[in-house]
Amino acid sequence: MTIDAMTTETRTFEADVARLLHMMVHSVYSDRDVFARELISNGADACEKLRFEAIGHPELLGDDPKPRITIIADPDNKQLAVEDNGIGMSRDDMVEALGTIARSGTRAFVERVEASKVAEDPQLIGQFGVGFYSAFMVAESVDVVSRQAGSDVAWRWSSDGKGTYEVASVPLAVAPKRGTRVVLHLMNDAVSYAEPYRLDQLVRSQSGHVPVPILLVEKPGAEAHDITDGTAIWVRPKGEIKAEEYADFYRSVAGQYDEPAATIHFRAEGRQEYSVLAFVPSSRPLDLFEPDRKGRMKLYVRRVFITDDADLLPRYLRFVRGLVDSADLPLNVSREMIQESPLLVAIRKGVTNRILGDLAGLAENDVETYAKLWDNFGAVLKEGLYEDNERRERLLKIVRFRSTASGGELRSLADYVSSMKEGQKDIFFMVGDDRARLEASPQLEGFRARGVEVLLLTDAVDSFWTTIAPEYEGKPFKSVTQGTAELSDIPLLDNSAKPDTETPSEIATFVAFVKKALGDAVSDVKPSDRLTKSAVCLVAPENGPDRQFERLLNAAGRLDEAARPVLEINPRHELIMALARLGNEERSFKEDAAHLLYDEARVLDGDKPLDAKAFSERLARIVTRGMSKG
Repeated sequence: MTIDAMTTETRTFEADVARLLHMMVHSVYSDRDVFARELISNGADACEKLRFEAIGHPELLGDDPKPRITIIADPDNKQLAVEDNGIGMSRDDMVEALGTIARSGTRAFVERVEASKVAEDPQLIGQFGVGFYSAFMVAESVDVVSRQAGSDVAWRWSSDGKGTYEVASVPLAVAPKRGTRVVLHLMNDAVSYAEPYRLDQLVRSQSGHVPVPILLVEKPGAEAHDITDGTAIWVRPKGEIKAEEYADFYRSVAGQYDEPAATIHFRAEGRQEYSVLAFVPSSRPLDLFEPDRKGRMKLYVRRVFITDDADLLPRYLRFVRGLVDSADLPLNVSREMIQESPLLVAIRKGVTNRILGDLAGLAENDVETYAKLWDNFGAVLKEGLYEDNERRERLLKIVRFRSTASGGELRSLADYVSSMKEGQKDIFFMVGDDRARLEASPQLEGFRARGVEVLLLTDAVDSFWTTIAPEYEGKPFKSVTQGTAELSDIPLLDNSAKPDTETPSEIATFVAFVKKALGDAVSDVKPSDRLTKSAVCLVAPENGPDRQFERLLNAAGRLDEAARPVLEINPRHELIMALARLGNEERSFKEDAAHLLYDEARVLDGDKPLDAKAFSERLARIVTRGMSKG
């Protein structure tokens, strides 16, 4: 084959791609079989793109309307080719798709591999969209020859993966009539991949689900025979599909290499007809917390791929991977019209409700599996409590929490309500960023003394959904760091009688003194019924934001002025009683003590002293007085 030198161009890979190719061979090396799946998936995508384009331009199909992928084995020459009759690539397509892949996450992939030093992590490949480059795990060099549908020009991309690649025009006689041929010049220790029996087994096990027929040519010039018939897995009856087939399809559609934690496969009939095959991953996808929070469900219309950008699920279910295949949407629907289609709105509602229903069933029938799912995706599901008013009640039944009474195990709201104490009217919770710090908080002391369970919420979204005043079975949610604790009606565990709510006069006088001494630093100072061991704590005013929510707003620059907290004082604490007994001659000492109590409460609440210098000076005076008294 001769190539016109005038049309040959040698280019250098971007730095990240060059590093990636090196690591494909030397680091991510244990799961070499993955290259076949990736090349076949690319071929299937090309066929699906052509099917979509041919809706408006049927002439693109020419005299070859049936999509197919052909694998050509050539063990004698240590070569393997994967050819499709899909949409094909132009020269610019080749440079964009094969020479630069920054948009596919190359840099993140490289950094992850280098940081982990792990050589046996097949999940890495699928999660970063670098599938084509897995060919260099088995090939010394790769040639890609392609002719775009409707074009009279063909191009070849060639590289040995060591820093440069060539793009050249080629005669039409050596190119596919339409589509792309990827030729792998195999390494000496990878020649077995050109053996027909190995290829047949590999394709059936990894890509039997692909909705495009796959053919095998056992040696150049031989007749092609079918390996798979291209029957879409989602149109087959559930009873005929093995777990391994579901898992294989999940890995392809999700771009992950774990096992699905849950599989949801059903067909809706009636006013709208559509098939759904969806999966909940067993590990977190790396794009789970991307700012756009986009879903990853694909839309098909009568098995023709339309888009992976349709709004098929609410954003709090974006961890679900899979597809919806509609029998009612028109094949020529534009991507803009999709978003406004009333049919798609109905499909979205039906699919969302079914997935939530299946999650509820999993939560009830397989507690262990659901616990793992919740640890991965609970923070995302809870976004729905804030965003989806229509399904909030349904979501409240499947959310899970850790609490002061759970011992680390997950608890449902039904569990919580069934354990509520006599006189308890609210579902108590506490929000923070660290469970251990929450459990050590003085605000919990009075609740523990009464055996009252408190939900410990440590996800960022918890500060938001709790602000909308939700309730469960008529029980409102109440922050233990906001307003009064309302514990006086709940008996103590070691005393069935109600605790004494009368405040001794000298304590009341000291409380008033502290309030005057602190001035505008606090909105109020009052005796506490929530404290049993600590001397003081801070809480938010009844009508102000929760303390943690206020911190988030302040950090985001969304708070003009912070609400002044309430300082609660434990009237039964030895230190408080001793300070209350001091006379007016100790006024300056009591003022120092009042400010130090406030700073102590701030530290216990995760903040710094209000004025570090003043705190140091007061502490020095207190210590000096104590030494002189001694």
